[in-house]
Amino acid sequence: MGEAERGDAAPRLRITFHCENGHETTPTFATEALIPDTWDCPRCGLPAGTDAANPPAAPKVEPYKTHLAYVKERRSDEDGEAILNEALAKLR
Repeated sequence: MGEAERGDAAPRLRITFHCENGHETTPTFATEALIPDTWDCPRCGLPAGTDAANPPAAPKVEPYKTHLAYVKERRSDEDGEAILNEALAKLR
């Protein structure tokens, strides 16, 4: 069944998005649709915007932290030593 049997197609709008790596993607939207500010680049996955001269920056990726790294951010070595001594005293 072709488009002729289904009736007229909805009016469409093609918007070009540009990523930081210079890739372009041109998705098609219905004219009534809300156009997003950013679109994921299908080639590299970075966010893409409609302004070719000023594409959105890549998001900052935080390195993986272990549980111990988060604990060391909150507590000093002296705090850790005091907590360890308190726990050992309870065990004795």
